Amino acid sequence: MRPHSFFRTGFLTLVALVVAGLAATPPTQRTVSSHLTVQDQERFAKVFSEGLKSNDLQSLYYASANVALPAGDVTSTCKRLFTLHGESKLNDFEKNFYLIGARKNFGCKEALPAKVETAVKAALTKDATTAQEIYYNFHSAKLAGLTVDEKVRTTLGKNLQTLLKKDDSLNSLGHAFAVAADLGSAGSFAYDRIEEAFVQADEVDGKMLQFEGGLSITALIVNGGFKLAASLSKPAPITAEQAVKFATYFLSRASVQTPKGVSVLLEALKLLATQKTIAPVCIRLADNGQLLPESPVLSVRVCDLLGKPLSPALAALSTTVLSRTSNEALVSKVNLVPSKADSTLYTYNLKSASPTRGLYRVDVEAAPSYRQQLQVSVLGKVRVSSLEVGVGDTDSAASSVKRQSVAHPSKLATMLNADSQQKVVLKTVLVDDASGKPITVHQCFVLLRHQDTRQEIIFVAETDSSKAYKFEMDVGARASDFGYKSGLYEVRLIVGDALLSNSFQWHLADLELKFAVSESQQPSSSADAANSRKPLPEIVHQFRVPEKRPPRFVSDLFTALCIAPIVILFGMWAKLGVNVKNFPLSLGAIGFHLGLGAILALFGIFWLKLNMFETIRYLIPLALFTFFCGNRMLRKIARGGSSEK
Repeated sequence: MRPHSFFRTGFLTLVALVVAGLAATPPTQRTVSSHLTVQDQERFAKVFSEGLKSNDLQSLYYASANVALPAGDVTSTCKRLFTLHGESKLNDFEKNFYLIGARKNFGCKEALPAKVETAVKAALTKDATTAQEIYYNFHSAKLAGLTVDEKVRTTLGKNLQTLLKKDDSLNSLGHAFAVAADLGSAGSFAYDRIEEAFVQADEVDGKMLQFEGGLSITALIVNGGFKLAASLSKPAPITAEQAVKFATYFLSRASVQTPKGVSVLLEALKLLATQKTIAPVCIRLADNGQLLPESPVLSVRVCDLLGKPLSPALAALSTTVLSRTSNEALVSKVNLVPSKADSTLYTYNLKSASPTRGLYRVDVEAAPSYRQQLQVSVLGKVRVSSLEVGVGDTDSAASSVKRQSVAHPSKLATMLNADSQQKVVLKTVLVDDASGKPITVHQCFVLLRHQDTRQEIIFVAETDSSKAYKFEMDVGARASDFGYKSGLYEVRLIVGDALLSNSFQWHLADLELKFAVSESQQPSSSADAANSRKPLPEIVHQFRVPEKRPPRFVSDLFTALCIAPIVILFGMWAKLGVNVKNFPLSLGAIGFHLGLGAILALFGIFWLKLNMFETIRYLIPLALFTFFCGNRMLRKIARGGSSEK
């Protein structure tokens, strides 16, 4: 290969890689599409308020850790707290933790029971059986103000390390991280287990990360892992992309209804929001994303996971708006203007770009860390350019039918009349109010409503090649759809579309319909219409009807044929003479024959009244007894035969 060919090929390859890299740029980067709203915070406050009234010790603790107790309720609540502790069936280390923590949060004047304080002190000096036990005992000691010296910390660290070798489940690792974060150098061993824990996270739809066990376990590991890394001055245990997926999961659980769930959720979101190097932010539309044609203002909200303004604020927020149909840029790299009244709100007026009706993609970027992709729609206004309606003979061409023009929103002054030999035709042209060009809409219906009964029937208007909407109805052919109900009908045009700001329903004319129907058909159709609105008869399940039994003579004959072999057997024995001298008189032989007879009798009872399962229940013990006795009988016969030889 010649040198210039080699360099040319290498250059083209480099360009291709750059283009591929740009194409692979993710639509979002360090951003989520939701945050905690004011409604969420109000609901959380209500959950905590209910938790303060709860008779559950755990709920009482987590509520006390998040909201203040009214001064007038402190005495009664503290009394209830100590009562609940005494009645609780939780593990001692867990209920002691809730008691000590809630007592401190409430500011109770009652002294901590000596039994509880002694139990916490003793727990720190002995080996625990689980990491969860160490977690509760250690934090109970901290909340109670007990001294936890370096010797105790070292002992706890060694005990924790030993327990993790036996049980390295996610629950154990999460509690271990939380304790190790407060042990200093004695807990540094746990940092090596952080990666082992986070690789066990399950990815959901490529958008969320969570651990098996749900919100509590996920929050426990994330909170513990970050605290441990921070205590050892280590980098964050997850990447920015993982932080986005964990944040998305936590925000999806904002509907949690328990004080513990709300508490751990808030703790995890606050922790992620404070991680400046990897913290995701929320970039979302501040409204429903529908821009009005007279004021197409794009509004974007930028805040942290808790819905609070970013600190420091973004230096600049730019956007590019692209049409989803043509992929052409409406505006490119323009800066959104921050609102003076709301520090989370950024706006940009697209009026100067003259956006047309349609769907648009909004790429928002705050260089170099944040990127989000949003969808908006620019609404338009529809105008009825023309509408013609008329009545003609069924066999005449639609173009030859005499029509009358109606201007929107007026109503035709004269009443239309049509019978079973005629048809109703309608044609309308809808145009964009701004451009004056014909448009198509999602919904264009013609509704006919009986003025007396208010019964309605709706027809779909179809478009032709010129984008005009046409409707044609053969009155005689459609008589059954109307239930042969003659009378005065309102003719209404319904126009609707997701990209219209002025969808409407227009009463354009009145139409007198006369259906050719005999006297016998009218009541029938009315009855059918009435019956169609009544409840259907109840469906009652029926078992299969048993087959007819055979005559008594056939049954008796079959029974006699079944008994005949036994009768013949006993008859032959009587005639030949049965030798019973060698019958072994032993428990085994007697038991075997009795068991065999009982089994035969059981089969007879089964034939008369028992079912299969009842028969098996009785058969199993009889079969075991018969087998045991038969085995002993055969062994005795075998021994007797051997001795005779």
